[in-house]
Amino acid sequence: MILWHNPRCSKSREALALLQDNGVEPEVRRYLEDAPSFDELKAAQAALGVPAIEMVRTKEAEFKAAGLSRDSDDETLLRALAETPKLIERPVAISGARAMIGRPPERVLELL
Repeated sequence: MILWHNPRCSKSREALALLQDNGVEPEVRRYLEDAPSFDELKAAQAALGVPAIEMVRTKEAEFKAAGLSRDSDDETLLRALAETPKLIERPVAISGARAMIGRPPERVLELL
């Protein structure tokens, strides 16, 4: 399992702790420092089974500054996430062909 993690985020820390408490030691990827590529984001979207907008932190100032809206197409949004990883909704747990956004953090347990 891979966890796209931001250690400054309480929800991300909670998701990591939940996984560890359940015997899973995920590969932790600090996505702000090691940003996923467009192709990785596209694969994550497919694994999540959601529109790209659900992967985006729309309340961040960078969302509006980038000229994005809730009506932006998936490719535009995924490219924006690759360029500005701060916009990625966190945490994201990926296990094989399945993934889950940890909002609330307990949702990552659905991958176990």
